[in-house]
Amino acid sequence: MARICFVCGKRPQVANLVSHAKNRVKRWVYPNVHKMRFTLPNEVKVRVHNAYVCTKCVKAQKIQKVF
Repeated sequence: MARICFVCGKRPQVANLVSHAKNRVKRWVYPNVHKMRFTLPNEVKVRVHNAYVCTKCVKAQKIQKVF
């Protein structure tokens, strides 16, 4: 799975997992993306896309769901 948002381009990031003893280990932080069918409201010709979109873009209504 690509785990990249189609709308905003949000992708996995590298972060530190810090233990109680302050030991640091690299870990991945993944965005909350879901595969869905949608249209973009600012397109001139309305097309149905089928891609991964993060929940922030869904809540901000940057897309319109197609059922």
